[in-house]
Amino acid sequence: MDKRTKLAIIGTSVALVLIAILVGAAIVKKFTPSDKVMELTEYYKLNSDEVMVIMQDKISDKKALLEDGNVYLDYDTVVEMLNKRFYWDTNEKILSYTTPTEVIKTKAGSAVYYINEDKKKTNYPIVTIKDNEVYIAADFVKQYSDMRYEYYKTPNRIVIQYKWEDYLFTTVKKATQLRYEPSIKGDILVELKPDQILTYVDTDEVTKGGFSKVMTEDGIIGYVKNKHVAESDYDTVKSDYKAPEYTHIKKDGTINLVWHQVTNMDANDNLTYLLNKTQGVTTVSPTWFKIVDNEGSIDSLADKSYVEKAHSLGIEVWALADDFSAEVDMASLLSYTSRREKLIRELMEEADQYNLDGINIDFENISQEAGADYIEFIRELSVMCRNNSIVLSIDNYVPTSYTAYYDREEQGTVADYLIVMAYDEHHGNSEESGSVASIGFVEDAINSILEMVPKERVIIGIPFYTRQWKETTDKDGNVSVTSKAYGMSGAQALLQDNGIEPKWDDETGQYYGEYEKDGATYKIWLEEEDSIKTKLKLITQADMAGIACWKLGLEKESIWDVINKYLN
Repeated sequence: MDKRTKLAIIGTSVALVLIAILVGAAIVKKFTPSDKVMELTEYYKLNSDEVMVIMQDKISDKKALLEDGNVYLDYDTVVEMLNKRFYWDTNEKILSYTTPTEVIKTKAGSAVYYINEDKKKTNYPIVTIKDNEVYIAADFVKQYSDMRYEYYKTPNRIVIQYKWEDYLFTTVKKATQLRYEPSIKGDILVELKPDQILTYVDTDEVTKGGFSKVMTEDGIIGYVKNKHVAESDYDTVKSDYKAPEYTHIKKDGTINLVWHQVTNMDANDNLTYLLNKTQGVTTVSPTWFKIVDNEGSIDSLADKSYVEKAHSLGIEVWALADDFSAEVDMASLLSYTSRREKLIRELMEEADQYNLDGINIDFENISQEAGADYIEFIRELSVMCRNNSIVLSIDNYVPTSYTAYYDREEQGTVADYLIVMAYDEHHGNSEESGSVASIGFVEDAINSILEMVPKERVIIGIPFYTRQWKETTDKDGNVSVTSKAYGMSGAQALLQDNGIEPKWDDETGQYYGEYEKDGATYKIWLEEEDSIKTKLKLITQADMAGIACWKLGLEKESIWDVINKYLN
């Protein structure tokens, strides 16, 4: 072997050794865990007055506020995730909260709050405002909410538990690391100790790359090597919070309510005459109270002798309050705490002065903008009614997605009765002719409200009226529709006078008739004994609290035989 060959062999050997060393080093590097530590201040990037919020096992997009050692949660997080009964008045800067028997109020920046009229004090401001954002002290939220929390420092973070269900837990078997990524090359967040409890954050990632996504008890979320933790197990996280119970006035027997439209004081004198034609009426609701301004003032047509007459007949009086005045902006009225208080105070004064058994709220002009204000009004009114043994009933449209802001579930919790007005399927502003209350419409109303409110607190409103529809066609073929409301007898007379024998329509559950006159087509879907019977069958089968009829005086006397048969 010549010298050149020996040198080549040596060079090759050296190269192979170097390659082996490099490969070995690469392999060692690949399988050697990173010891790089990510500081938690980098993990949770916060300003000095900010607090990271961990809601159960998720990091919130919203940060809490730290002031004088107290943690404040932003208002939206509180009402959307923890307790929807907190209410913020942006006009008067007042925070309100209602329990079944209390209205609790405090002003921004104050440590003083009032439970009804009883003054209380904390050692911290309850509400603070920063950059136009409202924050509520976590301790105050916790006082009234089904939640608990722990606050940790360096970095500032609050871990809030508010969902009480099964969670997947594990414990650390041997000392290991919680890493930022599911890899041994991920930065270390914290050193984990044996027997430390971890909560699985995403059970779908339990075996991802041999790592699981978990959270420590103090709110650090990261990845742990599966082989370093024990076998996982589900455990139920339980609450020790005792929520106050909402009690309700429940009347014996089935409610048979009639609305009595009263437009002036003289109309009160018609009560006895109208009731003498009825059977089995348990409750009358006169339209006595009208909101007249944005300050919460009402006009009243209440009459003490009216109430005395009703009571002498064994009939309760639930006086109605409406929002029908075009001069009143309900959003402006209800969004001010002082104005809501005035309205409630006036209603309760009327109830006391006239010995009313109940208040019936018929607010039909609430915009979506005023939805939260309306519900707060209902909560606050319910407190006063409950404390004074006054029945609170609330009239509602048939539930739809576009009226969801009326929050019928909350109404059903705080009020005694919800009345669903299962009519006006087609109304005075409808662009097409149709039934006022077809059987399908009523059935949908029943089914939808029972998904929201217990049956024993639901009353279904039925009509004692119908509409005569007039359809005219212009020279271009365009059809215009107008209508006029008629009582039961009046509508039947229209068909009889025009020689029309109405025919039963199974689809609507009503008799239907139409006729031509003076170049127009007239259509009527009647309300009478058989149509009311089909509605009452559904209502009684659903075992609901009763019925409410609009309105007293529009019915045929024979209707009461039908109503009595089904309600009794």
